[in-house]
Amino acid sequence: MNTNILAVARFDHVTPDLVADLELALLMAQTADSITMAHFQSLDLIIDTKPDLTPVTEADRQVEQTLRALISGQRPLDSVLGEEFGVTGDSTRQWIIDPIDGTKNYVRGVPVWATLIALAVEDVVVLGVVSAPALGRRWWARLAGGAWVSAFGAPATRLQVSSVRAIADASLSYSDSVGWENALPRLAAATWRQRAYGDFWSHMLVAEGAVDISVEPADLGSYDVAALIPIVQEAGGQITSYDGGPTLNGGSAVATNGLLHADVLRLLAN
Repeated sequence: MNTNILAVARFDHVTPDLVADLELALLMAQTADSITMAHFQSLDLIIDTKPDLTPVTEADRQVEQTLRALISGQRPLDSVLGEEFGVTGDSTRQWIIDPIDGTKNYVRGVPVWATLIALAVEDVVVLGVVSAPALGRRWWARLAGGAWVSAFGAPATRLQVSSVRAIADASLSYSDSVGWENALPRLAAATWRQRAYGDFWSHMLVAEGAVDISVEPADLGSYDVAALIPIVQEAGGQITSYDGGPTLNGGSAVATNGLLHADVLRLLAN
């Protein structure tokens, strides 16, 4: 599989001030892909259990350590927040990294996992990259620069959310039923179609216009959602926490095409 998606990225759709940051983020994604794909479906992959009983692999740690080293060399004054090694630095410019979103899929050989990379400036996420090499896809966005996707090394295309206006016509995606056992049946009954595509992919499908609603109700860290925010927003969608607040530190994520957002939040609140 050709995972050299960086080669087809074009930067004429962004303003100059963050071009270099986006280039760095895409370089980090390419570097992460090389590491994660080298370990994916490996018979000798080392898997540990974290205190919260979630798995972590040597690939998770290697990716985060490698990306931290890249940031240290290229942006030494910036802060870094990563899922595996916490926060370093205290700059208002902070890189936010989830080395492998979907680790449970990764360790079982399911190809739905990705590296998430974001840059936040004073708690506003200004760019995000989601790279899923086993799916052959990479998504990215910069505020005011549009959202983009490249699949299997093809030229990048701009993302646009759907125009579905009635929740009865909407397609819903989620990760699992844990944490919203009461609200899930209400939302499922109100929508046309329901599938558990899961994790980052649900939200990227909203940005692509293939799905209209995606929901993860609980226990999300900022590294789980930061990269998703500008991609959904720049594709014309809306993303908030479960209660309608800001997503970055809200612990949950609800992404829609924007037209359906108020209806979805009402269903979740009942």
